[in-house]
Amino acid sequence: MATIKDIAAKAGVSAATVSRVLNYDETMSVSDKTRNKIFKIAEELSYVKHTKQKKQLEQNEEKRVAIIQWYTEQEEVHDLYYYAIRLGIEKQAHQLGYEVTRIFHNDSLDKAKQVNGVIAIGKYSVKEAQKIAELNDNLVFVDNNMLTNGYNCIVSDFEGAVKSALDHFITHEQLRIGLLAGEEKTADQTDSLIDPRFRTFKTYLSDLGLYDPRYVYIGNFSPESGYHMMQTALKELKDQLPEAFFIANDAIAVGALRALQEADLKVPEQVSLISFNDTSLAKYSFPALSSIKVFTEQMGASAVSLLDNLATQKQLVPQMITLKTKLILRDSSVNHH
Repeated sequence: MATIKDIAAKAGVSAATVSRVLNYDETMSVSDKTRNKIFKIAEELSYVKHTKQKKQLEQNEEKRVAIIQWYTEQEEVHDLYYYAIRLGIEKQAHQLGYEVTRIFHNDSLDKAKQVNGVIAIGKYSVKEAQKIAELNDNLVFVDNNMLTNGYNCIVSDFEGAVKSALDHFITHEQLRIGLLAGEEKTADQTDSLIDPRFRTFKTYLSDLGLYDPRYVYIGNFSPESGYHMMQTALKELKDQLPEAFFIANDAIAVGALRALQEADLKVPEQVSLISFNDTSLAKYSFPALSSIKVFTEQMGASAVSLLDNLATQKQLVPQMITLKTKLILRDSSVNHH
């Protein structure tokens, strides 16, 4: 049976580090790469905590939850948002005594058959959702509004988030507002998804008579795309460039910022930016990005708590839990009157 020392030897770190990572020690400063490596090795070696083993022997029942990620493992590495949601799920599952089975997009769903419940992260088509629902009645979707299709889900308040960013610009008399957004497809590539942030952006500004379709650019959720969208905007709009941009994620914003800097436009003096997600990218870009914080870890934890309730209470009415977001102001937006 694998021990913490075995994992430490294989990962090339101390046993203390392994112990703290596996116990989700918040105060532990360790890179995501190392953390991932430790979890991976622990899984390869089928490591089981002793305390849990003893408890399970007493209860004679093992609780398992399957996490289905709409990304492949490689794709997830490049998306801190979905990675953080998964960590939030695993941490809460661990605290409630669940063993976790991880299933990435290119894995077989068979692994999800012998579990107490399933949590699906990301954007799925209705067809895929039905397929996942066949695996288990106890099912929660995270970051996908599946309530109308009859499934439990955890989402963030995108509408309130977009409005708070737009209100901030308007309060500072920045009335020409642009949008850089991404387009996604469902995991099976069947449906293109209109970003709900774009819907809110368009409706809210149209009601105020401030919406201009020329200021809207759609690409994908990467720094390269952000760079190209902003370059196109600079070329097409010239001196009509918006005074402010709402940007659908931090990665796009980092690329957009580079294009503005290459064009010698000062941020925020000439162009203000507010992005979305508030991943570590936002804090460490220059200037630091104002961004809307999405409580990804809490989304994951809420999914496990809801699942745990479903497993024990057999709740029949599907529900949606919406978590509030928070606008974090830094140096990329005008923050004074």
